[in-house]
Amino acid sequence: MGGHGPAVKLGKDNASGYKGALGIKLFIVYTIVYAIFVAINVYDVKIMEQLIGGQNVAVLYGFGLIVLALIMALFYNHLCGKAEKKLNG
Repeated sequence: MGGHGPAVKLGKDNASGYKGALGIKLFIVYTIVYAIFVAINVYDVKIMEQLIGGQNVAVLYGFGLIVLALIMALFYNHLCGKAEKKLNG
């Protein structure tokens, strides 16, 4: 059996504090946007039934949440990569 080589030894990540803080901030932003979605569904479902471009607001908002998560992930990855290069050399 071929197997694989030894695991890579990782050093100290000087950007870990920045990455953690950024992750928490993005999590809070997404949580607020999602909480608004839930609140609309709980308190005024008629808003979600309205049509925009042939599709109801609930579907558009739901897809918007998915797209937002993807955009935020790319943003997080980009900023963390820059921080790692700067702080870890």
